[in-house]
Amino acid sequence: MTATTVPAAAGPRGSRLLGLARELAHDPTGTYEAVMLANPVVGRMVIGPPGRRVTLYLVSHPDGVQEVLVGSGRVHTKDTPFYREIAAWIGNGLLTSEGATWKQQRRTLAPLFTPRRIATYGTAMAEEASAVADRFADAARAGVPVDLPAEMTEYTLRVVGRLLFGANVDSAVPAIRTMFPVLNEYVRARAFSPLRLPRTWPTPRQRRAVRARNALYDVVDRIIAARRRTSDPVSDDLVSRLLAARDPETGDPLSPGEVRDQVLIFLLAGHETTSTALTFALHLLGHHPEVQDRVRREAVEVLGGRAPVADDVAHLPYADMVVREAMRLYPPAFAVGRYTPRAATVAGHDLPAGSVVVVSPWATHRHPEFWPEPARFDPDRFRPDAVAARHKYAYLPFSAGPRNCIGNHFAMLEAVIALACLLRAVRLRTEPAKIKLATGITLRPAQPVLAEVSVA
Repeated sequence: MTATTVPAAAGPRGSRLLGLARELAHDPTGTYEAVMLANPVVGRMVIGPPGRRVTLYLVSHPDGVQEVLVGSGRVHTKDTPFYREIAAWIGNGLLTSEGATWKQQRRTLAPLFTPRRIATYGTAMAEEASAVADRFADAARAGVPVDLPAEMTEYTLRVVGRLLFGANVDSAVPAIRTMFPVLNEYVRARAFSPLRLPRTWPTPRQRRAVRARNALYDVVDRIIAARRRTSDPVSDDLVSRLLAARDPETGDPLSPGEVRDQVLIFLLAGHETTSTALTFALHLLGHHPEVQDRVRREAVEVLGGRAPVADDVAHLPYADMVVREAMRLYPPAFAVGRYTPRAATVAGHDLPAGSVVVVSPWATHRHPEFWPEPARFDPDRFRPDAVAARHKYAYLPFSAGPRNCIGNHFAMLEAVIALACLLRAVRLRTEPAKIKLATGITLRPAQPVLAEVSVA
């Protein structure tokens, strides 16, 4: 097939002065979706004023998504403003590193995320989920609503905190809960700004970001230092395992800076993404009572009154389908970017050297060719036969290719355990209202999401 030049994007035009900069800053998910509907394979978006304009190419068709993400590191790299900002403020961990550094980190960390190792985390997940269920039951008896984002963030933060820090979780959680949202919003704003001031300039926003980063560094550095002094260097928490980890090819350990960077990335990816998935899963279930009842029946049948363990998740397929459908509609990683240093062809379209390519799970998950009635909540989309019949790259909540999320099994285990524990204990009712979204490094609700609860 002869390659073609990507035409100017149909759909949203933006302004003559700034292009789509304002639209992408204020409503990136809506903008990506509109561009995808007008340009279902590849669309071109121009942002910034004349003389400083940047062209983004939105790749929405799964064929093109596969080419970009599977070819990542060879044709398309992570050298984009977005990932540079994450690395500058949260560290050069597995999410942001490139080339030989990424390969070495991935080899070293892979043994910590095998299915067998992740299964050992199920007990901590069940204990924290049971604590949330108790709080929901107390709210039901008191006749007060629960704030789903606050509760799910507390749950996922305590889970990842316990697994990273062990007994030190209570000292770490307050700073993490407060400081990550500051950096989340700041990184997004800088990444999409046509004019980025030097990071050393003491503007009020940059001073807040520096304080947030320093507070996070202080918490993590203190815990790592305590682990280095312990007489039992190989304990159950992930910080100890990171300190003990060795590259299987070279035998080299992670450097002190690499340990901190990995911890910060795990904290970010390990709590914000799953809390978003659970928030929207519960919100959707709250106004789809027939789906909620089906999840409850499954949980009661499998678990009875006992606490779940990791092996139970294989017997909770409908809860798993609900989580996956919630992540289709509200993918926590709503967009990923790649840089194309040399001219390339994607899905039959020529991209010039120096292109910034965007793959938006939000948009691809709504592609009408692959998702009939894409706005409808329907967990049966993830029946095994439906999944087998669909393009493999039409669904990518954990990205795809060699740079897919190393913690995807961890996240699904955590989410399914939480859903089963909560819905076995309480019933939820929510309003089917559109939720305002915050689009930082990850997707989050920009407002409280309240649910009325009653004891099941």
